[in-house]
Amino acid sequence: RAPEGMQEYQRMTAHFGRDLVQMQQELHRMKVATKEQGMMPLRKDYPVELPKAPDFLISLRAHTVWEKTPVKLFCTVSGQPNPVVKWYKNNVAIDPLSAPGKYKIENKYGAHSLIITTLFGIHPSKLEVTLLESFGVTFGTEGESVSLVANMVVVPDLPNLPPEAMWYRDDTLLMPSRWAEMSIGGGVAKLTLPHLNKDDEGLYTLRIWSKDGTAEHSAYLFVKDATPTVAGAPGAPMDVKVSDVNADYILVSWKPPNTTHEAPITGYFVDRRKSGTKDWVQCNDSPVKVCKLPVHGLTEGASYHFRVRAVNKDGISLPSRMSSGVTAAEVESDVEVIKIEGKYDIAIGQEELQGVYVTIPGPPTNVHATEINKTYIVLSWTPPSPRGRAPVWYLIEKCVGDSHVWQRVNTAVQLRSPRFPVYDMEDMKSYRFRIITVNKYGSSEPSEPTAPIQKVDPYGVPSAPGQVIASRNTKTSAFVQWEAPKHTNNLMGYYVDASLVGSKKWFPCNHRPYKHTRFVVHGLVPGDTYVFRVQAVNAYGLSEESQESASLFIDAALSTPSAPYGISLLNCNGSSMTLAWKRPKNTGGSKIISYYLDKREAGSVDWKEVGPHPAVHRTFTVENLTSGVFYEFKVQAANLAGVGLPSEPSKAFACEAWTMAEPGPAYDISFWEVRDTSVLVQWKPPVYSGDCPITGFFVDMAKKGSSDFAAVNAEPIGHCYLKVAGLETGASYVFRVRAMNAKGVGKASDVSDPVCAKALPGTKEIVCGVDEETGDIFLNFEACEVSETSKFTWSKSYKEITESSRVSITSSGRHSKLTFVNAEKEDLGVYSVAVTDTDGVSSSYSVNEEELKKMQELSYNIKHPIVPLKTELNYEILEKGHVRFWVQAQKLSSSVNYRFIVNDKAITSAEGYKISHDVSTGIIQMTIEHFTKANEGTYTIQMQDGKAKSQSTLVLVGDAFKVALKEADFQRKEHIRKQGPHFSEYLSFHVTDDCTVMLVCKLANVKKETTFTWFKEDEEITVDVPPNPMSGSCSLPIPMFSRKDQGIYKAVLGDDRGKDTSVYDVSGKGNDMYFITICVCSSASDLVLQCTPEGIRLQCSMKYYTEEMKTIWFHRESKISSSEKMRIGGTSEMAWMQICEPTDREKGHYTIEIHDGKKSHSRTFDLSGQGNVQMCYMNYLPSVDRGRVVGGLPDVVTIMEKKSLSLTCTVWGDPNPEVTWFKNEQEIVSDDRYKITFEGGKFASLTIKIVYVEDSGKYSINVRNKYGGEFVEITVSVYKKGEDIPEPKLGQSKSVATANRLLSGVDLQ
Repeated sequence: RAPEGMQEYQRMTAHFGRDLVQMQQELHRMKVATKEQGMMPLRKDYPVELPKAPDFLISLRAHTVWEKTPVKLFCTVSGQPNPVVKWYKNNVAIDPLSAPGKYKIENKYGAHSLIITTLFGIHPSKLEVTLLESFGVTFGTEGESVSLVANMVVVPDLPNLPPEAMWYRDDTLLMPSRWAEMSIGGGVAKLTLPHLNKDDEGLYTLRIWSKDGTAEHSAYLFVKDATPTVAGAPGAPMDVKVSDVNADYILVSWKPPNTTHEAPITGYFVDRRKSGTKDWVQCNDSPVKVCKLPVHGLTEGASYHFRVRAVNKDGISLPSRMSSGVTAAEVESDVEVIKIEGKYDIAIGQEELQGVYVTIPGPPTNVHATEINKTYIVLSWTPPSPRGRAPVWYLIEKCVGDSHVWQRVNTAVQLRSPRFPVYDMEDMKSYRFRIITVNKYGSSEPSEPTAPIQKVDPYGVPSAPGQVIASRNTKTSAFVQWEAPKHTNNLMGYYVDASLVGSKKWFPCNHRPYKHTRFVVHGLVPGDTYVFRVQAVNAYGLSEESQESASLFIDAALSTPSAPYGISLLNCNGSSMTLAWKRPKNTGGSKIISYYLDKREAGSVDWKEVGPHPAVHRTFTVENLTSGVFYEFKVQAANLAGVGLPSEPSKAFACEAWTMAEPGPAYDISFWEVRDTSVLVQWKPPVYSGDCPITGFFVDMAKKGSSDFAAVNAEPIGHCYLKVAGLETGASYVFRVRAMNAKGVGKASDVSDPVCAKALPGTKEIVCGVDEETGDIFLNFEACEVSETSKFTWSKSYKEITESSRVSITSSGRHSKLTFVNAEKEDLGVYSVAVTDTDGVSSSYSVNEEELKKMQELSYNIKHPIVPLKTELNYEILEKGHVRFWVQAQKLSSSVNYRFIVNDKAITSAEGYKISHDVSTGIIQMTIEHFTKANEGTYTIQMQDGKAKSQSTLVLVGDAFKVALKEADFQRKEHIRKQGPHFSEYLSFHVTDDCTVMLVCKLANVKKETTFTWFKEDEEITVDVPPNPMSGSCSLPIPMFSRKDQGIYKAVLGDDRGKDTSVYDVSGKGNDMYFITICVCSSASDLVLQCTPEGIRLQCSMKYYTEEMKTIWFHRESKISSSEKMRIGGTSEMAWMQICEPTDREKGHYTIEIHDGKKSHSRTFDLSGQGNVQMCYMNYLPSVDRGRVVGGLPDVVTIMEKKSLSLTCTVWGDPNPEVTWFKNEQEIVSDDRYKITFEGGKFASLTIKIVYVEDSGKYSINVRNKYGGEFVEITVSVYKKGEDIPEPKLGQSKSVATANRLLSGVDLQ
């Protein structure tokens, strides 16, 4: 306890140090005293139970026990509602089920206990732990799952006692949670992050306690943004924290996301969710610009989670990870707990400690603003003392500046926390605030007002960081450091961005603010060049970007090279030795510039330099040696960083002259074009060739670790390279080479280093192509790996191309191109490229004759380009008679040039000619407005687009020109015609369901004054209903169409603007009845039997019938001709055949056929004598003697006015019939004008002395006796002298037209 608090502690102990009985007596006395004051009845409304934070009344204490003995731990807790108690061991929750019988947890009346039955004697820190393979730098994306795994060796390895492992992120100890799952056992420590968020980014450290201290391993985890739901939306915020927790108020804060290519962030939305529910509620109506938001209006005692979403002009980000749960509860309690000698706890309310009984609270104190920015301010104050004997709430008032006009702020909110955010403040104005405490008894006096407060951002974003310096780190990372900004303004950290030089596209290197001013950027591409920039971050957002760093080539940091190795002897002449050695495995990130050789005699310890000058190549001849002496050598490599370590001493070489006839050993075996199943082996020929020249080489191969070499080639090869195929993917091999001459096979080379048959990641092959601009044929290669000192070495047939007039070589960055100057057959062969100072990056390409020919054709087309055409030069006739000549190219640029040539004369845009083009469609066109006979000839277009040219020609002469000219004239006339009223559709016809032929046409460009007239054979047709041109169409009905209706029909349309004519020819040529017969055939009914006085009638009903139609009757497949025995006829709606006086000979099948011009339609009836047929025969017998007209009367009579008309016929009947005449169904009586005679019972006549037009009509005769009779009709038509024989008027209804046709007597046959 601090000294300044000791005096108060002693005072309180003296005052409350009495025993429990004395304290109870004192409390009783106080209760009696307050009751006497008359205030006691008010206490019945005081809440019995108030919410109280959990508290340990009796805490755990330390225990020391013997091994393998049980131990029991106790504690007592209090709180309202009852707290939930969990037991932990080393910050890991204890689960009794994980070790059955070991742990027992009890809870009795607030007393909690943990019983441990058995304790082990070995502590995890006494184990020996050695970390083996561990996790490295890891990259993940939000929403994914990542596991960090470390393998280890544990001694002793006890199943129930794993090592004690602790995981840290940025030096913060991690605990198991829904976001982090930890396990250790079986020699593996594992941390699983099941749902990544940017909150998880950082440096992860695994720390394991062992007997030797701690074993640690660290690596960085990068977590990039998940793909947003809206393109361009920002990344999610992170590290959502909750602070300043009160009864109904909480302050939420977070860190802003990095923005590289996204639009700037304009604000944030904060969401909350009650624990146990799934629904998120947005806390702020408009985005808040600062990275913290006070949330008020919470429910006291409820637990909440919070999340944040960022907003920019393109959309809203994905939500952040939700915060840990937090309970809205009052921090300061009005209940004080006093402990007496560790035995008793006494809880006393603040009002119990007051000297007098106070009900009305006092005013708050220390009113001030804890948060100030341009969006809001947060007022904070100290609760009043005394508070009164009831729960309190607060009222807030404000005034502008120094005025004393106070205005209530929280009118609709009952505020119970000593915090409140104020939003509705005007810019550039200062406000003062005061607080009033209220409870059910009344309100306090206002607090002291605050000093004037103005809504401003006190800090703003930090200033930009200073100079950024980037340096090499590894082949895939860079070390970046920078100067801190001059104005940090509560700095949260930094964001580092990188950009590939030349791309102008920035990408984030870290996704969570980094606190330090140095950072290792991982995940870079070896051989690429980058620049870096840094931004500082605080609650107000991101600072301006720093200046870009200098460009940095990504490669390992410079260091001295490692030691060379594999020193071998290539030749010895007795006084000198030629040596070779292998390149250091690590060049130190810089080119090897020299080698230093030392020598010594075998058995000596003193090394001497070979010469004053270092070797430049990896072969060197050591002079001035003593013959017969054994020498040892060592080599050191040097680069820009200095001289590296020396090699191991070579084996002792004897300085004796070589005299063997066979060649010496080959050397410098290297591997290129390493792929999954093949490798190219190269070597250098022996320095010592023997007695005669070298004629070939043999290559031997064995798997790594094996001494069983097998020859790769059965026959010697004459060059120093060999491609070995058929290897096992992933297997390692070693090789050796033997040279031969005419004397035999020489000594084998040293065994090569092992090579693994597996292609480097990202390996690419040489690509052959043709430059689209120049047409040059080239070979292009992109390396998967380069260093700053790398060079591209091109070879043909694996001989380096140094200077050549056939090709040119250009290299830049990762790319190298070999371009043929003028590719010919002599350029055929195998071309290869190797990249120095890499791990064998190389490739080859074989240029064969077939491919070369293909490339040459493509090259020629590019060097001598043509404009590709979709269509050749063509023409079309436009509506005004204009003629358009056009050609369409597949593609045109805006710089295209062209000209039209007609009959060897260039045409330009002038009067009568219009020339234009459209780049988007590739169309070039010329329009001739007045196309005449003078335009006959040859048309040509010549065009040039860049280097490409093209030409197209159209010959328009002879018949082809006449067709074009005729069409142009027609279109010109059509255009003129359409300037006035005209037919949009000329006359045509269709047949209606009642077999009426309709002549129809459609009109256009008409007005009220436009007239329309029908003509037949140039005579105007009068119709019942006048045509209406304004309706847009006119029609002429022709009912019951027959030959009399044939002719030339014409429709004339006109007004003051002109006229138009449409003609339809029904001339009688061909089958004029065809179009109406189709309608008739489709409506024809089956043949039916009708008994008549004359005998039997077979009839077929149809919508319309006339004898002009092609109808044929058959009896037993024999054609029937009309006769007295079998009459063929019909009415307007029926075709019939009458069998007069039928006998058995007329029995059988009858068929009628109607032809529509294309096919025949037939109907059949069986007249075999059964049923109705037999009845007709029986009924006919008595009708033989009936009265009937035998002959003499016509159907129709046409006669001129003032002539005499006599209708005479022969009748028959037994007995003699009676004869009666009728006109229009009225009986005629004989008088001066009408004379009726009946002579000899056979001849009946009706005579009209002088006929007039009024005598026209329907006349009939009725002949009848006791057996029956017959009624015959005659149509009489009277016309005036000089007039044509009357015909039915066209355009009338069917009934009127039918009457007129009967009067006319026109025979359609």
